[in-house]
Amino acid sequence: MSRTPPGWCAGLALGAVAATVVLGLFLKYRTDAALPFADAATTSASLAAQWMATRKWLENWVVWMGVNVANVAICVSQDLLPMAALYALFLVLAFFGLRAWRSSLAASPTA
Repeated sequence: MSRTPPGWCAGLALGAVAATVVLGLFLKYRTDAALPFADAATTSASLAAQWMATRKWLENWVVWMGVNVANVAICVSQDLLPMAALYALFLVLAFFGLRAWRSSLAASPTA
């Protein structure tokens, strides 16, 4: 595991923003989604976080925490309280994942 290379942070953020716009427009005009751009943003950020996780980049957990906070807010705003609770649990798990990976990275001989 390692830290996310700085250039990749900017690239992933730009990619997620572009994907949010495209997916958000699709959801707005082709579906009856209540919050098309919020849904698109969390989906795009989730894809970026998953991509980072497959490369074992530490900061994937920070992205997941942001996604989970946003999903809790989205679910609460739509009165989907069981889903909000699930995303709150995912937030706690992401916090522990970050903590464990940070400890592991600090203990590694290449850190």
